[in-house]
Amino acid sequence: MRPLRPFNFNTSAELFPAAIRKKKRAGFTYRRFGTAAEAVQFAMEQLPTDSLNGAYLQVEEARFDQNGIRSLYESEAFPLPRRPRPAPAAETDADAA
Repeated sequence: MRPLRPFNFNTSAELFPAAIRKKKRAGFTYRRFGTAAEAVQFAMEQLPTDSLNGAYLQVEEARFDQNGIRSLYESEAFPLPRRPRPAPAAETDADAA
């Protein structure tokens, strides 16, 4: 395991689709981003879940799979605003009884 060091969200990044795809997924091909923060935000907020599965983010020599991308997005150091999470479903009368 490589030693942990602070992640630089300002470094350019590349987002690659899954190497093997059973079906074509329109709208997701290789993309290069000016910052890793933009790439992470795009992956988490705009890609469908099935497109993110198997995709990876490369920042300098480091590669991040779906779980790594999610960890970067959820980290306190993530510099961009996150899309608000959906509110939990309200309890129904049947649930409350």
